Amino acid sequence: MKNIYFKRSIIVVGAMTLIASCKPQLDVPSPQSGSADVSKYVAIGNSITSGFADNALYYDGQLVAFPNLLAEQFKTVGGGIFNQPYVAVNSVGAGSTLNARFVLGYKTDCKGVSSLSPVPLAANGDISIFLTSIAAQAPFNNMGIPGAKAITTVYPGYGDPSKGLGNYNPFFARMLPSSEYATASMLSKAAEQNPTFFSLFIGNNDVLGYAASGGTSDAITPSAGAPGIGFDASIDAIISTMTANGAKGILGSVPDVTNLPYFTTIPYNGLILNATQAAQLTLAFGTPFIEGNNPFLIEDITAPGGFRKIKSDELILLNTPQDSLKCAGWGATKPLKNMYVLTETEIATIQTAVNAYNAKLRTTAGAKGLAFVEVNQFMAQVKKGIVYNGIAISTTFVSGGAFSLDGIHLTPRGNAMLANEFIKSINSTYGATIPQIDVTKYNGVTFP
Repeated sequence: MKNIYFKRSIIVVGAMTLIASCKPQLDVPSPQSGSADVSKYVAIGNSITSGFADNALYYDGQLVAFPNLLAEQFKTVGGGIFNQPYVAVNSVGAGSTLNARFVLGYKTDCKGVSSLSPVPLAANGDISIFLTSIAAQAPFNNMGIPGAKAITTVYPGYGDPSKGLGNYNPFFARMLPSSEYATASMLSKAAEQNPTFFSLFIGNNDVLGYAASGGTSDAITPSAGAPGIGFDASIDAIISTMTANGAKGILGSVPDVTNLPYFTTIPYNGLILNATQAAQLTLAFGTPFIEGNNPFLIEDITAPGGFRKIKSDELILLNTPQDSLKCAGWGATKPLKNMYVLTETEIATIQTAVNAYNAKLRTTAGAKGLAFVEVNQFMAQVKKGIVYNGIAISTTFVSGGAFSLDGIHLTPRGNAMLANEFIKSINSTYGATIPQIDVTKYNGVTFP
């Protein structure tokens, strides 16, 4: 008797994409790897690859890192062990500022109103993560390092503590024996495993630091320059090294970070005024305010008086202190500082860089015969909203289901969706039939 399965089709209704089930189909193809050998898989990337979520690296997040989910599907076609640099199971996790991971809890604001909000699970993160070497557990198939850029992937000594705080990556250092601190790079540790298949999803952090600072720090990586300085040459060095022994692989495009909830959650016109307040601000600043919703005021040294109303296509960052917006006059009597805002010019600069990065990645994948997944396009689709087997998924902060409580990294459900995009491209490029993941088995944000 032939197996029966339900083929899913995509239906577009307005701005919402529905992924539904339709009539039964016959003959499910048996899992095959096609021309790809996935017996030894290594993933190179940054925090998204590592499983970082909710503003920290923690065990449950690592379990659902998209490469780990990929590796599970690879086992159906001969994939082997996928070793990850796990933190302790019960750890509160650790972020870049030694913070604990976020959970959704109740928080009382400056007006005495309690509501659900991301709150740290503990007062401090788990510093033992950085003080305990796990080098004895190497080699690690998951070479996703939080904070990594395309240019730092090739740095020897990227995990060398002797360089001092801010000059090395402690997430990488914990994975290395001290004898390799000064010489090892992410690339060298990936390549020395001689993988048969690799994934490269890197480049977010080459623009994210600039974006998350409101354009005030951490310069965007230029396309031009030598490996370790320019994006293009760094990608060439990574791909040349990883394919030197005939390995095949997949590259992911860089998402437009300005589409992430971290940048889209606070509305530009979130300044709500009554009639008296509107009249007072109109008189004080000489620009009209109305009763109801108004654009926030932001700093702008090119504008008269050094401030102006924010434009509808400009963005306010999620790290803007909410109590200061509600009770301290920020954005009204006190224009928002540059560090909390992305202007039109800054957004254009970010998008120009992302487009250039993706052109390089796309061209390189084609030239090397590697699979390429349009993560940027996929994330843009998620921003519009999709429905997968009756579950609505979007980039809406907290409730959208795709992004975790830091507004930048993915939930388990988001990781499963991303892994499926990689599987689709692998299947298409290499003639494989690797089964996709059932996204409905994975959660979005966990509510108390």
